[in-house]
Amino acid sequence: MEASQVETEVLIIGGGVTGTGIARDLALRGIPSIVVEKTDINAGASGGNHGLLHSGARYVSNDMHSAGECMEEGRILRDVAPQCIDDCGGMFVAVEGDDENYVADFPGFCEKNGLPCNPLSPEEARQLEPELSSRLIAAYQVEDGAIDPFMLSLENIAHAKKMGAKLFCHTRAVKFVMGARKIETVFLEDSRSGKIMTVHPQLVINAGGAWAGQIAAMAGASLTILCSMGTLLVSQSRICNGVINRLRPPADGDILVPGGTVSIIGTTSRRVDDPDDIVPTVAETDCIVSQGAGMIPVLEQVRYIRAYSGVRPLVGSAEGGSDDRNVSRGFTLVDHGKDGVDNFITITGGKLTTFRLMAEKTSDMACEKLGNKNPCVTRTEPLPSTMEGKWTEPGLAPRRWMAKPHGETDKILCECEMISEKTIDDIACELKKNNEIPDLLNIGKRSRLGKGPCQGAFCSVRVLAHMYDKGALSGNHGVDDIKAFLNERWKGQLPIFWGEQLIQAELTEAMHCGFFDLELAGDHESK
Repeated sequence: MEASQVETEVLIIGGGVTGTGIARDLALRGIPSIVVEKTDINAGASGGNHGLLHSGARYVSNDMHSAGECMEEGRILRDVAPQCIDDCGGMFVAVEGDDENYVADFPGFCEKNGLPCNPLSPEEARQLEPELSSRLIAAYQVEDGAIDPFMLSLENIAHAKKMGAKLFCHTRAVKFVMGARKIETVFLEDSRSGKIMTVHPQLVINAGGAWAGQIAAMAGASLTILCSMGTLLVSQSRICNGVINRLRPPADGDILVPGGTVSIIGTTSRRVDDPDDIVPTVAETDCIVSQGAGMIPVLEQVRYIRAYSGVRPLVGSAEGGSDDRNVSRGFTLVDHGKDGVDNFITITGGKLTTFRLMAEKTSDMACEKLGNKNPCVTRTEPLPSTMEGKWTEPGLAPRRWMAKPHGETDKILCECEMISEKTIDDIACELKKNNEIPDLLNIGKRSRLGKGPCQGAFCSVRVLAHMYDKGALSGNHGVDDIKAFLNERWKGQLPIFWGEQLIQAELTEAMHCGFFDLELAGDHESK
């Protein structure tokens, strides 16, 4: 198959918050780029996290540098990207049995790092967060918040594209052709069509997260990435008003973050060899619930609708032991000129909260290599709100539907999240503008589709039928699409099969297998 050619000054590998943030930063400096992502936006750690906007207080005792970065960047993001943030505040709480020496030292740690930390009595804390344990012994208010990582990435890349950047999803960098101290050609493969493209970039930026080591190896460079898997649970409803952290050294099940209409509890830390092979386990979900209930007892009774995992890309040595919480959460920026490849940069590690700073430092290095003297402006330049990002916001679809003009017909397709035909049409239109197929997985990545209690049981069929009626889909594409969509939701339900969610899963199986015979359709069996 003859390869087609695409042109760009900079090729960015990785479509998470860092990669999309770099694309926007470079575009604002007048540098065009192409971002390639092997699956879809935020497929790695950018989509597998709490959505916590760190105050820095979590790291005050063991990682002062990361604490300071988080505090400063959190404040910048509140100014430039407020539409992506729930500035709900947070607190650190201790219960009977927690290390009282750590509790006593905490305000001093915060003061040393310059982080605001306001002491509360147990009574004051429970007034703010009624679900807190009656065994509470200490509480401190901090500047935590919640951030929507999908809106963040989608709006960064949307702004970058308006200034000339391009995004290719489902596109993998499969080969580097090396020249004299440089990458001369990069072969890209479209995973859906098998089409091969080539690009001759002046500079390649590796923003591949947990896959950064594999990408670096293609250029003959060595980079040790520790893959630390974390599992989290999603509750059906919002349990807390703000972020609640356990006042102890970082451990399992010690952070509860509001996510719009739900809450997210986590996380765990487990070393894995392959970032593509991560599945939440029953043991991990049991541990999270048990640990979390120590500070919020109702976590043992609430309904959980999904579990999911992400991989933290940590740069360090495997010789340091198995506790990845001892590895710094700072980021690593590597100029591979030291490896004999002058036009190759890697950025990895870091936090969601520090993505903008990571993009700034990476773009600074890129500009130095390219001879561009334009300064970074993302510290002050507002991130525009766009159609691409708006539908990830919890509660937006119901508000829009309720506000429709009198007499306007707009049928609801997803009852859990109140997503209507008009919303689906708007998302499908934006996908087609970007040469993406408006299927369930793509729509779900850019909206709340399938994220409610039924986990796609009903809305999947309704939305597919609507897309066929509109002529957006044809042939047998929908069969594979609904299988892939429901398999993805199933993977997240499997570790939490108890109570109402088990009943829900049995209903889903009865509908799609017992009634529709979905497992018998197509050339391959549903997993």
